[in-house]
Amino acid sequence: MSLKLKIIIGSTRPGRVGPKVASWVAEQAKANGQFDVEMVDLAEIGLPLLDEASHPRLQNYQHEHTKTWARIVDDADAYIFVTPEYNFFPPAGLINAIQVVMKEWAYKAAGVVSYGGISGGLRATQELRLLLSNMNVHALPQTVPMPMVAQFIGEDGAINANAPMVEGMTLQLTELAKWANALKPLRG
Repeated sequence: MSLKLKIIIGSTRPGRVGPKVASWVAEQAKANGQFDVEMVDLAEIGLPLLDEASHPRLQNYQHEHTKTWARIVDDADAYIFVTPEYNFFPPAGLINAIQVVMKEWAYKAAGVVSYGGISGGLRATQELRLLLSNMNVHALPQTVPMPMVAQFIGEDGAINANAPMVEGMTLQLTELAKWANALKPLRG
């Protein structure tokens, strides 16, 4: 049985690179063969900033956008977050999306693919992994950074990853499947 993998595009900024990176991640995940892959674009979800009156642990969602998001998050066995680094941190929209629901994240595994300048988004990745662990998500240590991401975008707009990125993605997907399968019984 395949695992349900949600690839979450963390940037909502106009002109963003996130969808290109996420498409490459989706191709790699589909080729891996262990996942049913779905890309989720936070720009399309359109979550307002923490607009629910009740704490998310109560799951007393009043707004349809929160209910929709909660169903998307709950439906997954695993996640890969595709994130840029904005001011040494993940984008505010991504942080908000993680914090707007709570129980739906529990006992699942997550990987991070980051992109940006010289650091490849690694500082944002570390902050994101900490937040995910606080949400009871097993955030994998195997991350995939894309430093100076523009150099990997071909004329067709697709990502032309180098060998270390492909190897890193393969390792992340292997570990993600192991952890997602191991954690699944805990959600019973």
